Amino acid sequence: MNNTNQENSVSPVNKPKSRNRRRKKTAPASRPKEGTLRFIPLGGLGEIGKNMYLLEFGDDIMIIDCGLMFPDDEMLGIDFVIPDTSYLEANKSRIRGVFLTHGHEDHVGALPFVLPGLDVPLYGTKLTLGMASHRLSEARPDYKPKFMEIKAGDTVKAGCFSVSFIAVCHSIPDGVALAVETPLGTVVHTGDFKLDPTPVDGRVTDYNAFAELGKKGVLLMMSDSTNVEKEGFTQSESTISVTLERLFREHRTKRMVISSFSSNLHRIQQVVDAAGRFNRKVVFAGRSMLNNVDLARRLGYLKVEDDMMVPLQEIDKYPPNRIVLVTTGSQGETFSGLVLMSKGEHHRVKLGPKDVVAVFATPIPGNEKMVSNTVNRLFRCKCEVIYEKNSGTHVSGHASRDELKIMLSMVRPTYFVPVHGEYRMQVRHAQLASQVGVPSRNTFVMDNGDVLTITDKGAHAKSKVQAGAVLVDGLAFGELESSVMRERKVLAEEGVMVVSLTMDKRFKLLSDPTFESCGFMHLSDAENMRREFVDAVRHTVKKASTVKGVDLEVVENKVVSRCRELLRKYTGSSPKVIPMITVMDR
Repeated sequence: MNNTNQENSVSPVNKPKSRNRRRKKTAPASRPKEGTLRFIPLGGLGEIGKNMYLLEFGDDIMIIDCGLMFPDDEMLGIDFVIPDTSYLEANKSRIRGVFLTHGHEDHVGALPFVLPGLDVPLYGTKLTLGMASHRLSEARPDYKPKFMEIKAGDTVKAGCFSVSFIAVCHSIPDGVALAVETPLGTVVHTGDFKLDPTPVDGRVTDYNAFAELGKKGVLLMMSDSTNVEKEGFTQSESTISVTLERLFREHRTKRMVISSFSSNLHRIQQVVDAAGRFNRKVVFAGRSMLNNVDLARRLGYLKVEDDMMVPLQEIDKYPPNRIVLVTTGSQGETFSGLVLMSKGEHHRVKLGPKDVVAVFATPIPGNEKMVSNTVNRLFRCKCEVIYEKNSGTHVSGHASRDELKIMLSMVRPTYFVPVHGEYRMQVRHAQLASQVGVPSRNTFVMDNGDVLTITDKGAHAKSKVQAGAVLVDGLAFGELESSVMRERKVLAEEGVMVVSLTMDKRFKLLSDPTFESCGFMHLSDAENMRREFVDAVRHTVKKASTVKGVDLEVVENKVVSRCRELLRKYTGSSPKVIPMITVMDR
């Protein structure tokens, strides 16, 4: 964290994310001293995603959220990224449960890879557990989780912790904040929230609960930093209905295609309601959209009459102006419904001049290029596209600066840790806290793995536990610096060359070596260069075979080294060189 050498300070200097430590078994860390509370983030700091936070007192640990993060461009072939849970695995006998704030992937997505190994109770609201259950049943159908359903207003005991759940508004229903009573004092984790005065489902953020906590005294608060750079207040989700009304009126003769996050059930409900007012049927497309709509309908979070819905395979039975198609793909995901439609590869939907496509989301940081490519392809389909920020098609689910100030003013914590955001957001949030009266010495801008230690004498963050990123490719785990990832990077950036050799048991070549290259150049197109490679490999093998005690591995290494030298000489690059040696028994 920023104050490893200087206690209780906030630094505005950005630091690189330490996501690439080796994953290894660690010995159980020493327990906190008597009367000591520890807060340990394993993910969610310096990044958007893989949220996971620990509270630790004596023999008890509780986990808040268990999320994933989607890979960046350098993580070749990786499906997603989850937190390194080595510390939890080494201390799993002390874990009293996992407490979920809401059902977004960055808060529940890592459960199939983490929960079975810990096998502890999982606490969450009905919708949150429903989404977690779906992920677990898909990835780990053999595992039977210990679900503990709660609702806002409930309080449960978990070891020495007493956890109360507070209603908050977000871009998914049933979100909660946590108020944790510990032997040292109260800890508040806001979860993802905003102070929406007119939420679609009428479930407002519980101001009174936060204010009461502030009056009684809060030892530590962790709060969502995502929108700290945005001035004012975040708009209400209900404003989307105004945009929908305008779009349906302006495009009465066209088919409406709306792309949104499949988890934003409030937005989907508003689309359904608008469709009903304009006598349109609703068609849902995209695997996650269909799954979430089905789950939300069964649990009562989405109200769609059966006669309002049309199966995708029957979409052509209705005139275009009687249909609104709700699909995935607002982030440009490769195999999502909207992306396949934009490429003309969707098995049911072909877009054209009679379609209006509205993207009801803004790009998540890192997805801008994919979204831009999708929008460009949609224009090529000759349909009208509505995607601009000022079109009123999206409002955030996160609190802006003035809402964050209100939350800090209500809770009035002794100590404060900005969470859920990139490093600059954490710093800005810490600065905001100082403006509303939290002393800067009591605010900690932390990194994943830092340990905030609180006693009745004060707080400091001088120690660390192992933390970082675990890469998931299918159901296989890996590391950012593993040999597999290094090889993928080389193959992507430099290419590969295969050297084939046939020799006898005394390592004498029986024919000229052959070369196959991919991704950088072809030796068959450069005869002089190919001849030099042949001569160099022949000379290298002959020289190596005269060394007493030489073995096949030594010969392979010598050939690889010599080929790399020549490749750097001619191309300035270092492709992967793979030797294929056949030894004849004669």
